[in-house]
Amino acid sequence: MQHIRTEDLIIIDIETASVAPTFEQLSPMWQALWTEKVSRLVPDNSSPAAFYENRAGVMAEFSKIVCISIGYFIKEQHLKMRVKSFYGNDEATILKNFLQTINKIESFNSKWCFAGHNIKEFDIPFICRRLLVNQLKVPAYLDFQNMKPWETNIVDTFQYWRFGDYKNYTSLKLLAAAMGVPSSKDDIDGSMVGPLFHEQDAAQQQINLERIATYCQKDIVTTANIILRFKNIPLLHDDDIEIIKV
Repeated sequence: MQHIRTEDLIIIDIETASVAPTFEQLSPMWQALWTEKVSRLVPDNSSPAAFYENRAGVMAEFSKIVCISIGYFIKEQHLKMRVKSFYGNDEATILKNFLQTINKIESFNSKWCFAGHNIKEFDIPFICRRLLVNQLKVPAYLDFQNMKPWETNIVDTFQYWRFGDYKNYTSLKLLAAAMGVPSSKDDIDGSMVGPLFHEQDAAQQQINLERIATYCQKDIVTTANIILRFKNIPLLHDDDIEIIKV
């Protein structure tokens, strides 16, 4: 990580929600597909229907992206960061706006690379799958399965923290605490994204989407500071962060 400039990093994080609020609201065909998908995963004391509420939101076949946040460093008198989010009900629009922004960055910085926490195993594969579902082309810079190992230029704090140890999972919250990085308090957590997104009242749902975006943006800043800690660089403070409204 030390050889990668902070200005070349594009930190990403996504929030996802199940396509239907409950198992019962799936069509019979999709209920059967879900039951088949999770048949070996459902605990003995549970059921496919109950398991849907806990796990559907992280399975790309049964969920969708409701927010993508990105952050990038800028050097002025000292290091700062700009953060922006794409969120809403229309997943295709979220994805298109995200790609347009990445393409714009790529037009003036060919050395950029993605960064984030567990993006190699979750965020990036999820984005690629949902691009295909929405009949959108997967750009070359996301098509990692067709790259050679040395071509996949990703800074993944989850992978860096492993140091070759593949036995355990370390959450962003735990890693931040372990490394002494302040984690911004928020009024929601990841388990609440789905229920907030599926709010039936349109006005309240818009408020909820903004809450989800704020939550996602705070994870971007936490990840950024973990990266700075890895690089032994002073952390960002609140007044170093600029939130760009889309």
